[in-house]
Amino acid sequence: MDYFQILCALGVVILTIYYYYSSIYSFWKNRGISGPKPTILFGNFINSAIRKLSISETIKNWYDEYKHESVFGIFEGMTPILIINDLDMIKDVLIRDFSLFVDRGFQIFPKIEPLTQHLFLLEAERWRPMRMKLSPIFTSGKLKEMFPLIMESAGNLEKYLDEVIKKNEMVECRDLAAKFTTDVIGSCAFGINTNSLLDEDSDFRRMGKKIFSPTLKLMLGNICKGIFPSLYNVIGNMFTMKDVDEFFINLVSDTMKYRKDNDIVRADFINMLMELKEHPEKMDNIELTDILLTAQAVVFFVAGFETSSSTMAFSLYELAQNQEIQDKLRQEIKKVYEKSNGVLTYTDIKEMKYLDKVFKETLRKYPILSMLSRRVMENYTFKGTKITIPKGTKIWVPVCGIQHDPNIYPEPQVFDPERFEDDAFASRHPMSYLPFGDGPRNCIGARFAHYQSKVGLITILRNHKVNVCEKTTIPFKSEERSFLLTLKGGVYLKITKI
Repeated sequence: MDYFQILCALGVVILTIYYYYSSIYSFWKNRGISGPKPTILFGNFINSAIRKLSISETIKNWYDEYKHESVFGIFEGMTPILIINDLDMIKDVLIRDFSLFVDRGFQIFPKIEPLTQHLFLLEAERWRPMRMKLSPIFTSGKLKEMFPLIMESAGNLEKYLDEVIKKNEMVECRDLAAKFTTDVIGSCAFGINTNSLLDEDSDFRRMGKKIFSPTLKLMLGNICKGIFPSLYNVIGNMFTMKDVDEFFINLVSDTMKYRKDNDIVRADFINMLMELKEHPEKMDNIELTDILLTAQAVVFFVAGFETSSSTMAFSLYELAQNQEIQDKLRQEIKKVYEKSNGVLTYTDIKEMKYLDKVFKETLRKYPILSMLSRRVMENYTFKGTKITIPKGTKIWVPVCGIQHDPNIYPEPQVFDPERFEDDAFASRHPMSYLPFGDGPRNCIGARFAHYQSKVGLITILRNHKVNVCEKTTIPFKSEERSFLLTLKGGVYLKITKI
């Protein structure tokens, strides 16, 4: 009798669990929205959780399967997410109805990860005033003031390349580019000479590497955060990098104190944060703690060095495989240098049309963020459809899928800068190209990223040639453990002096 009762109890528990998850995973089916079949607990992210596929590959595969649908539904753990394929609907989310989709939909854990309270992740209430106050640092006028600092780092990059070439070794170009972008951002944002190109043990470079190193600890933390957020809220401290947090908190507070004590004013990001701290009344009653201010500086550093360095590396990766494009770009670079008597100016960058096409095609083929995320702030029905989603539903825009759609970009695996001729670009839907997002919550540092990446590429290509080598990974294979798009094994190329 006891055994029978135990079996009955187990049966009841199993049935209860089954019906509980069945009700959760019927969310999209009940709304007439198709999508891939979820797995209990992991939803549709089991392959990403076990690192069988990268996030970018996963999203692209879903898009390819469901691109004939205007939308489809997935589950991140037990959280329903609507992925939008229809470009007009995407425009509604990002631009026309932005006020209803202002929140990115990422959950942050301030007590566990204090420095995640930054502009990219902040909820609408704090994001609006923070964005408004930080935007002036990214205007063309401010960027023009920073341009000499970018060129100073470019000079160090050229010296570093001379030393690298003497060794006659293969170069990991993502690391090379990251050293350059770290120096640029250290100078432009923090007013500090980070010396990443000349010092292999630079604290800035070491911390930057640590943030994005795909370690088991970081991987498990990200899985737990995305799929089991309630659990992460309890055990998240096990996965955090406290030394990184302490480094940046001390750096920003010490820099601010030093400048204030010595009456130092610079046209950079730290100065903007100091002004906000001194005039908190301008921030609509938002408490401007040192942690909140530091978080804004950290996201500028992290996003700026990582995305730009990856874009530079991917550009070199493609140019090494397409020598005719590389030669054409080098001709433009040399022509501009001759015209400017060997001194590159801010205006010269704007005039380099072919470089701009190469840069845009790189970001088309290799969008660093494979998707854009939003969360609806009230019940919403998409225009011209019967698709209604409840308040709080997460939305994803599958950037990597759209930018590799052969119906939008014929032969998407071919690297073709001519896709960005003015007429060709104008003929496509504006939502078909979203490497920096669009609308009011697009990337605040997009212009800065353009300029530092282009200056880095100019510096490398002007007097050097890049070629594939025996360690170059061809065809492209993304790193399964990385959230951002990364080439598995690194971007190894051969760089020679011309």
